Amino acid sequence: MKKCEYCAKEISYFEQYCDEDCHADANKFYELREKFEHIFSIVNGICVFGIPIGIFLFSFLRTAGMIITLLSCLVLGIMLILLPFPTENMISKHKIKKSVKITRYIGIAVLVLGIAAFVFMMFF
Repeated sequence: MKKCEYCAKEISYFEQYCDEDCHADANKFYELREKFEHIFSIVNGICVFGIPIGIFLFSFLRTAGMIITLLSCLVLGIMLILLPFPTENMISKHKIKKSVKITRYIGIAVLVLGIAAFVFMMFF
């Protein structure tokens, strides 16, 4: 059986979504992703490179490295929670609803990692 593109419920082969609510939610997701795609990519790139740069700088400049790492993790985590845009492969495997949920969990994990790194750097 074919699955709904939004919620992954089983549907007939002639349909794409199980109901109008799923169709409307999928359209909202794609419109939001299209609207914030460039901002998401730029902030994502800066934060993903900021984390290892901050860790590297931590060995030389303790405070600056800690601040860069913490800010990168916090911004990346908050962005993934507020703008959960999974990859196309993830959407094709899990469908939109579950992919967004997984991306938000990753955002929470990055946020917790940033806070844990901050606590670790403060005491060691």
